[in-house]
Amino acid sequence: MINKKHDIIALIFLMFGWVVGQSSINQNRENAITNAIKMASPAVASINVTQVRNYSLNPFQRDPWFEYFFPPQVRQREVKGSGSGVVISPNGYVLTNNHVVENATKIIVKLPGGDEFDAEVVGVDMITDLALLKLEGSDFPFVNMGNSDELIIGEWAIALRNPFGLFDVNQQPTATVGIISGKDLDFGLQSGKVFQDMIQTDAAINPGNSGGPLVNAHGELIGINTFIFTGSNVGQGSIGIGFAIPINRARRIAEELKTKGHIERDFSTGLRAQPLNRKTALYLDIPITEGVIVTDIMKDSPAEKAQLEYGDVIIAVENEKVLSLEDILDIVEINDLRPGDKIKLRIWRDGRFFNRTLKLGKLKDAR
Repeated sequence: MINKKHDIIALIFLMFGWVVGQSSINQNRENAITNAIKMASPAVASINVTQVRNYSLNPFQRDPWFEYFFPPQVRQREVKGSGSGVVISPNGYVLTNNHVVENATKIIVKLPGGDEFDAEVVGVDMITDLALLKLEGSDFPFVNMGNSDELIIGEWAIALRNPFGLFDVNQQPTATVGIISGKDLDFGLQSGKVFQDMIQTDAAINPGNSGGPLVNAHGELIGINTFIFTGSNVGQGSIGIGFAIPINRARRIAEELKTKGHIERDFSTGLRAQPLNRKTALYLDIPITEGVIVTDIMKDSPAEKAQLEYGDVIIAVENEKVLSLEDILDIVEINDLRPGDKIKLRIWRDGRFFNRTLKLGKLKDAR
């Protein structure tokens, strides 16, 4: 009888130990990454679009002679596409890439759990490849904003998204984990887009990831996944080099799209200038031969307020050498500068070099 009691007590302790052990294992499986995914996942959006695309139809497309008499016919067709996005506010604003929704005639946003919503395009910015959508309703799950200016190389990065349309299968986003591999990376002007201050991560990013959130170990939004390097093989997919638009930049664009519906980039400097060459330099007795010489300054313009003068030679803008007015415009565009932003000029005047700061004005300021 005593042995039976001992056996029962031992069994109870064994079962209790197993339960405690399982609980401990489950707790040990949870970490900062799993918690971050749990926090951010409800705000991840699957975006399904119907887009109109043009295509040409010409049976003689390889014969120039026939093409001259029978030019190709341009036709349109509807195609289906998908991407990702992220809800950034409880009243239903969704941030994604412009190329995900470009030329869309219909946009359906699906959230984790299967709820679907028609989405309206609030505004797009082709330069930064960002778009802001709006869902009808309220009390949407949304992601908390992080600070992309404070990123640390080597800290955790988690990409959440809808790869290959898998969101539609299990109504949940998928996640890949990596680190912040690089930051403040500038790719300049690429096919009409400006990719500036980009975040690099080795978290795998695949087709369908575009527009999805990149979050940190606190579940805070730090970037919008935008493009990847795929190597030399077409369709190879991620090779561990992905890039995201930093959220501080994306948030600035989103706020302007929300209030104006577009991004205001038309600016005025209030000056006229021409390239400086050897012949002009010799005629004007100027000892330098490269730069842009100021030929006119408008009254009450940004250039006048910056104390520029007729005959000044602008040799650099934002520490970049300039040889023409087009070079100045390119620098403003590549740096995504807009009215109200300031640019640093390196000036030559009367035998000395100095710096001036010019605040870009609105285009109407030049009238």
